[in-house]
Amino acid sequence: MFPILSHIQAKQILEAIKKDQTEVISSLDLNKTQTKLNLYKNEAVLENGRVLSLSELKKIAKKDNKCFLIKDDGIEAVTVFSEKTKWVRTLLPTQFAPTTLVSGILMHRIKNTNPILDSKSKINIFKSLNGKNFLDTSMGLGYTAIEAYKKGAQVTTVEIDPAALDVAKVNPWSEELFNSEIKIIIGDILEEIKKFGDGQFEAILHDQPTFKLAGELYSEDFYRQLFRVLRSGGQLFHYIGDPNSEHGSMVTKGVIQRLKAVGFKEIISHPEEFGVTAIK
Repeated sequence: MFPILSHIQAKQILEAIKKDQTEVISSLDLNKTQTKLNLYKNEAVLENGRVLSLSELKKIAKKDNKCFLIKDDGIEAVTVFSEKTKWVRTLLPTQFAPTTLVSGILMHRIKNTNPILDSKSKINIFKSLNGKNFLDTSMGLGYTAIEAYKKGAQVTTVEIDPAALDVAKVNPWSEELFNSEIKIIIGDILEEIKKFGDGQFEAILHDQPTFKLAGELYSEDFYRQLFRVLRSGGQLFHYIGDPNSEHGSMVTKGVIQRLKAVGFKEIISHPEEFGVTAIK
């Protein structure tokens, strides 16, 4: 995996250079770990011997909405256009783990939280996941799939967009997706869910893109499929969005009505997690 930096690390390194320091403690994996970098003649020497020039550092520092791979022949922003969905995916730095922008829409909450805590809060809603079959309907960077796996679940995660996989593969915080037993399916969940058996899963996380991007994933027909593949007594968590916003309030009401229509019971709102739970 290539070293990867954002404006946060670049500014830190530039400040050390400005102070004529000979070394600086920074991160080459977007705050996942820290490492010591040697500084020499306005350049930073990375662990792999790659020399990061002053001009490269300044270019990274100017872009607060992108992360950059440090390749042998230059730097490259992690921004991918998907031929399949026509969405642009950008790895967006935060003070902790990165999130993604998909067609300008944030895929994790970052206000008063961070992407990892956001993912953990969704997974912690579920009762014990140890040994349970768990379906994650929208992989993205894989943070929720990873957290469910850490809780002992047997995780299947589905992602419609191959570009999401491309971004996850260069994101250090997504690494466990690829070195664990998490099952990744690249395909449209609208079709893939029809291949699963009745009652195959004991827990489902439906953390899909917004209604604007994927309205069909809020339909009664899809909810009927979620109900079918969930085991009796199983739990669904459906992420919706801010219930206190006008749009979120309207969407939440419609979601609850359609979940009830297909047979879900005990539908409970979780405003702090921006979603609802339901039981089969």
